Amino acid sequence: MSKLALIEDDPTMVSLLKFLLELEGFQVVAYAGEELSDLMTMLQRERPDNILLDVNLHHFNGLDLIRQIRLDPQLKDLNVLMTSGLNLQDECLKAGASAFIMKPYMPDDLLKILRGKLN
Repeated sequence: MSKLALIEDDPTMVSLLKFLLELEGFQVVAYAGEELSDLMTMLQRERPDNILLDVNLHHFNGLDLIRQIRLDPQLKDLNVLMTSGLNLQDECLKAGASAFIMKPYMPDDLLKILRGKLN
C-alpha cells in the first residue's frame, strides 16, 4: 500500500480526496493549515511515498514547501504532485514538482498520474 501525504487546506477537498484515495488503496495522511516547519517535520516522520500538494494554502505557498522538500536530504527524492486552480504547471515543475494537475480535475486523471508518472 502506497502512503500519500495530502497537503490541502480546504476541508471539503481533504474529505473527498481522502475518501477517494483510500478506496483506491492508498494510505492517506492529511495535513492542513500547519506552519511550513511543522509540515517538514511531519513529512520526515511519516515518510510518504507520494505527496499531493496544493499550491495555494492559507499560511504559506506550496511552492515554498516544494523548494524546502527538494533541499532536505531525507525528502528530496519524494514524488510530489502539485495542484492549483490556476495554470501554474511551469512554476511548479521549475520549483521541483514531479507533476502538476490543474483543478478541477477528474478523479480518474488524478489516479492515473499517481499510479503512473509518480510511481
